[in-house]
Amino acid sequence: MTFVLLVSLLAVMAAVMVMAWSLTVTLRPGEKLLRSLEAFEMVRRGAVPVAQRSLTERVRIVARRQCGILGRALMLPNSEVRLSKQLSFAGNPPDWPMDRVIAAKGGVAIVGLFLGPFFGNAFGGGSGAVLGLILGPIGGFLLPNLLVYNAGTKHQANLQNTLTDVLDTMVISVEAGLGFDAALAQVAANGRGPFVREIVRVLQELQLGRSRSEALRAMAARTTVVEIHTFVRAVVQATDRGIPIAGVLREQAHEMRLQRRQRAEEAAQKVPVKILLPVIFCLFPALFMVVMGPAVVRIANIQW
Repeated sequence: MTFVLLVSLLAVMAAVMVMAWSLTVTLRPGEKLLRSLEAFEMVRRGAVPVAQRSLTERVRIVARRQCGILGRALMLPNSEVRLSKQLSFAGNPPDWPMDRVIAAKGGVAIVGLFLGPFFGNAFGGGSGAVLGLILGPIGGFLLPNLLVYNAGTKHQANLQNTLTDVLDTMVISVEAGLGFDAALAQVAANGRGPFVREIVRVLQELQLGRSRSEALRAMAARTTVVEIHTFVRAVVQATDRGIPIAGVLREQAHEMRLQRRQRAEEAAQKVPVKILLPVIFCLFPALFMVVMGPAVVRIANIQW
């Protein structure tokens, strides 16, 4: 118990030293300007200034800011670029911008620094406490990356599932006489789903003066779905070479439906293999107990 208290005291001292070190970290060249712009935007929107908020809110804001400084200081040089790419794959959730994820990395690392020794001592004694003191902050620091990666995987799966329906709508719109950009606007106005949100972003980039090819290539860079890359490549080539877009979209929609059917058949063929272990270890023992249980009880009660 004394050893655990010593390790906990070391964890507290390390956390205080890390927080003090984060206070001395200087801001990057453009970060002061970004904070000034954020403050101006808050005033413009009529938000309550930090000085006029309650003590709890001010403590939370300061803690988030210091955790953000700590998380950014502990990150490797290219980690922020990779994290930004993972957030793009996750659809850039509005509730989890880059700064909040980095602050979460620093905050959860501090929590892991405190909880690691206790869990390590519960499972491995003194050596487990030391191991928890080392692995707790590392696991806490990497946990937000794992959550972002999981969200990105789900978002890409949703993109793949909604792609075919969106392409069918675009084919109908183009064959009805609309242009490609007007068909995108029609899908954005009436559609739902993650791929429709990507189309909305493409339209916004077109309104800002970006070319169609650049906006579509940027959309392809934000996804790992092979079908979207194929669709973007086909549309860009048709635009550059002057090929009628209706035939290209019709062919792409047909190919996407075929690939979706093949994925469904592949998933159906994997079902027997996936349910084999649950049936063997969960269903068969209960079935044997129901069938053979009465016979075993009668045999045990026989007077030999």
